[in-house]
Amino acid sequence: MPAKDLFHEAVRNALVKDGWEITDDPLAIKIGELDAYIDLGAEKILAAQKDAQKIAVEIKSFLNRSPLTDFHNAIGQFINYRTALEDQEPERILYLAVPNDTYRKFFHEYLARLVVDRYEVKLIVYNAEEEVIVAWKN
Repeated sequence: MPAKDLFHEAVRNALVKDGWEITDDPLAIKIGELDAYIDLGAEKILAAQKDAQKIAVEIKSFLNRSPLTDFHNAIGQFINYRTALEDQEPERILYLAVPNDTYRKFFHEYLARLVVDRYEVKLIVYNAEEEVIVAWKN
């Protein structure tokens, strides 16, 4: 199993505070003969519909010197995981969790906006220190 991201527990706690039940930590998926592990699987019961909304969350810290390199890695992983989920668990929506500072400083750059829009990357913006979700970007 892969190592957990530095902010794994902070995002996990933030999701729980936001009303999500963590169902998988990590969420294991099979891609052909390959095993992959998305950081978290969660669901939330929607009382009005009596349905469960299911998500998967890939957590990134963006702590390297180059946010562009972190972005390349995160987007590649996101696209691979989303493709696998569409095949195996199409009801589950994949989110990329990014720190609030990174979102404000990097995700407003033209290239980041272009890629996020073109590839329909859903984002969870989190504050690791306060362990809260700052925004959901669909």
